[in-house]
Amino acid sequence: MFRKTAIAGVLGLTLVLGACENMTDTQQRTLSGGALGTAGGAALTALTGGSVVAGAVIGGAVGAGAGYLTGKQNEDD
Repeated sequence: MFRKTAIAGVLGLTLVLGACENMTDTQQRTLSGGALGTAGGAALTALTGGSVVAGAVIGGAVGAGAGYLTGKQNEDD
């Protein structure tokens, strides 16, 4: 039950945060990368039987970092 609730919450948060329009490209990529990483990490650890919270935190950090680096790279081009 907790896993389904956690996944639903993460997906809902992703949809809510997707509506932020007044941000730079790097900010948007960082936010969306973090949200997608959180959702992916939570879902993957739920499927494998690991800690959903730990998976979400790690996935969010990795996703936000990747989004930030991608946004910065696009700004420099």
